[in-house]
Amino acid sequence: MVLQLVLNTLKNPLITLFLTISIGYLLGKIKYKTFVLGGISGSLIIGVVIGQLNIMIPPEIGSLFFVLFIYAVGYQGGAQFFRSLNKSTILLLTSSTITCLLGLICVLAFAWIFQLDKGTAAGLGAGGLTQSAMIGSANNAIAAISSLPESIIHTMQANVAVGYAVCYIFGSFGPIILLATIFPLIMKWDIRKEAIKLATEQSDGSLDLEAGQFSAFSEYTTRAYRISHNSELLNRSVIEIYKAYEYKVVIENIIRDNQLLTITSETTLNTNDIVAITFYEDLDIQSIISNDDEITKPPQFNFIEEKRSFILTNKNLFNKTIQEIKTIIQNKNYYGVFLQKIIRSGQKLPISDNLKLRRGDEIVLVGKPEDLDKISNKIGTYISEALITDFIFFGLGMVLGYLLGLISFNIFGISITLGAGVGCLLSGLIFGWIRSVKPQFSNLPLGASNFIRDLGLAIFVASVGITAGPQAIIAIKEHGLTLFFLGIGVTIIPQVISFYISYYLLKIKNPIILLATIAGGRSANPGFAALLERAGNATPVIPFTSSYALANIWLTLWGPIIVALVTIIPN
Repeated sequence: MVLQLVLNTLKNPLITLFLTISIGYLLGKIKYKTFVLGGISGSLIIGVVIGQLNIMIPPEIGSLFFVLFIYAVGYQGGAQFFRSLNKSTILLLTSSTITCLLGLICVLAFAWIFQLDKGTAAGLGAGGLTQSAMIGSANNAIAAISSLPESIIHTMQANVAVGYAVCYIFGSFGPIILLATIFPLIMKWDIRKEAIKLATEQSDGSLDLEAGQFSAFSEYTTRAYRISHNSELLNRSVIEIYKAYEYKVVIENIIRDNQLLTITSETTLNTNDIVAITFYEDLDIQSIISNDDEITKPPQFNFIEEKRSFILTNKNLFNKTIQEIKTIIQNKNYYGVFLQKIIRSGQKLPISDNLKLRRGDEIVLVGKPEDLDKISNKIGTYISEALITDFIFFGLGMVLGYLLGLISFNIFGISITLGAGVGCLLSGLIFGWIRSVKPQFSNLPLGASNFIRDLGLAIFVASVGITAGPQAIIAIKEHGLTLFFLGIGVTIIPQVISFYISYYLLKIKNPIILLATIAGGRSANPGFAALLERAGNATPVIPFTSSYALANIWLTLWGPIIVALVTIIPN
C-alpha cells in the first residue's frame, strides 16, 4: 500500500525531478581529499537509480532547462570571451583550443577503434572532458536524426548519460592529480613559490605575500582622532592628505568647535579638530597619527556609507591599471571612496595597483552617498537596477538562440545542425557582450544567472538520468570497464600533449599561467580548485577565466560534431 502510494507519487515528473536533485546533491557532498563528487554527478547517479522504476519525464522539460542553463553560461562568459580575442591572450586561447581539439580527436579515435555508437562516444567526451553541456548538445543532435526510429534515438541518448556517468569521476579526479601534483613534480616547480613570484611581478614587487593574500588593498576601518599641535596632518588640506598617502586615507568627518564641518577638497585640519579617518588596514596608520590621540566616536559622527556597483564604460579608463585610474580620476578632486571589489565574467578578481581594468568590468565602490554621486559619471554606468532582470532582452536572447539552432551546414558531406543548445550558447555570448558594452540593456543579474544556470543544469541532468535509467544497466554491462579506461585516456592524453605544446612551442613558461590555462582548456573546475589551493593566492584566476570561457564553447560544440562524425548506430 505504502509502496504503491510512493510509486504513484513519483509518476508526477516534477516531484520526481526535484526529489532526484535533493538526494543527488546530498550524495554529491561525498568528498575525498580535494575530490568532490558534486551535485550534478550525484543527481545523474540518483536519476539513473530512480529511472529503474520506468518513470516517464516529458523530453520538453529537459530540453527547456538545458537551453536556460546554456544561455546563462554564454551570458556570463560573453564579455570575457569577446574581450579575450586580442594579442595579449592569443597564446592562452590557442592553448585552450589545442586542448579541446586533442580531446575531440581522442574521443573520435577511441570511438573508431572500439566501435562505439554515437551516444556512447558523446558520453565518453562529456564525462572524460567533464563538460555537462555536451550531454545536451549531443542529445539535441541525436534527436534531430530523422532517419532513425524513436527507440534507437532513446537508446543513444541513454548511452550519452551512461558514458558521462562512467567517465566523469576520473574526468574530475585526473586533472587534480596532473595539475596540482604530476606536472609540478616533473618540472620541479614549487607552486607556492611560483605563485608568490608571479604576484610580486604583477604588482611591481610591492607585495610581500602571505598565504591567501594577493592585494595591496585589504579591508578598511574608521577611527576618530584629535589633531595635536605637532600632528603630521596639521594644516594640510584634505586633498593633500588624500594624495600623500596614495588615496588610502579618507577624511570622513571633521568636528571643529563642536560644529560638524562640510568637507571640501581644500578643507585644512587645525589643532584640536576631531576627525573621522577611514584607512586601509595594511597602511601603517601609526606613522601618520603617532602624535594624535585616538578617541571614542563622538555622537556627531553618524555618517552613512553605501556600496555601489558600476559597469566600467568610460573609454578613457579601458586597459588602465588601478593606480593609473586613481590618478586620472582623483588628481584634481577629492572623492573619498574605496575600491572594494572587481568582478569580471562572474569571477572576483584579485586587486592590485597594477591590475588592468577592461570594458564591462563590474567595479564595487564604498563611500558616502555624496562622494559616490560625484564619481559615478567618471567610472561608467551605475547598476543598482541590476537587481532587475531585463526580460525584454532575455526573451529576445532565447528566441535568437532557438533560431540560430536551426542553422545547418555540411562538413565533408556530413550535415550538422547547430541545435538549440549551441544556438542559445551563442546567443548568450552575444547578449552578455551587449550587456558589457551597453549596461542599460540586456541585464541579467549575477544571482539570477547563477540560479538559472545551476537549476537548469540540475533539472536537465536529473531528467537525463531518469530517462536513461532502464537502458543504463544494459549499457554498463556492455561497455562499463572498457568505457572507464577509455575515459581515463580522454582525460589524460589531451592534457599531457597540450601541456608540452604550450610550454615548448607556445612558450607559455610561467608555471602558474600554464597550469591555469590547461585547467581552463579542460574545463577542469576541480583541478583549478586544487591549483588555487596550492598557489595560496589568486594568481591562477585570470588565465583560467580566459581559457575556460573559450573551452566551454568548443566543448559544447563537440557534442553535435561527435554525433555527426561517429557512424555506429546501436541495434
